[in-house]
Amino acid sequence: MPIRPENRDRYPRDWPDISRRIRFDRAGGRCECEGECGRHTHSGRCPNLHGEPAYGTGSRVILTTAHLNHTPEDCDPENLRAMCQGCHLHYDREHHAETARRTRESSLGLVSLFEEPR
Repeated sequence: MPIRPENRDRYPRDWPDISRRIRFDRAGGRCECEGECGRHTHSGRCPNLHGEPAYGTGSRVILTTAHLNHTPEDCDPENLRAMCQGCHLHYDREHHAETARRTRESSLGLVSLFEEPR
């Protein structure tokens, strides 16, 4: 998945190499999701292979590298998982919803009840 410009400086310089090692050296070009994405569309390891048609949709699979804790600075291999774009997007759905909520509140000048005042 493309890195948003505002987050680019949160990734290490060698992120392309780290990501490539996870996706191809460790995962062998296959999605490593074993259901943690919550899609409930596969049992065991996801069968999607980079560059091949995705199961169910037939779209071309793009293998990505997911940060399990959603922290780009944490590139420990245990925190990284090769995921097809479908599993990655589904795994990140709650994180994306929370980020969008914060962005909306910020643009409206609202402060969350759970955040410390600035």
